[in-house]
Amino acid sequence: MCFAGAAYCQFMDMLFPGCILLKKVKFQAKLEHEFIHNFKVLQAAFKRMSVDKIIPVEKLVKGKFQDNFEFVQWFKKFFDANYDGKEYDPMLARQGQDVPPALNPGDHFSHKPKRTPGSGMVAILFILLCF
Repeated sequence: MCFAGAAYCQFMDMLFPGCILLKKVKFQAKLEHEFIHNFKVLQAAFKRMSVDKIIPVEKLVKGKFQDNFEFVQWFKKFFDANYDGKEYDPMLARQGQDVPPALNPGDHFSHKPKRTPGSGMVAILFILLCF
């Protein structure tokens, strides 16, 4: 769930180990205020690493496809420009914190129960990062 922000935080830690305290990231985020928290953690890491990018938090947490897709595309370019190919164990970096499974199209969130945000965003992020 890219709109939850945790995946971006994990990738940022992969690029720049230690730039984010992953224990501050809410990997089980289900509510909008938790998503916002994760993006604030990410924005702080951007500032710490001198990444000149303002995260459109209010747009991303709504889970709309277009807004998230544009940010995923930017992050893919950023990742490719900075990834040095070194091995990374995401579970070890998270100290065993689980991440929720990807959404099924019929799943709903408690912050907006009448609408399912872009459930394929995690798959899109991983596909973009792999190619």
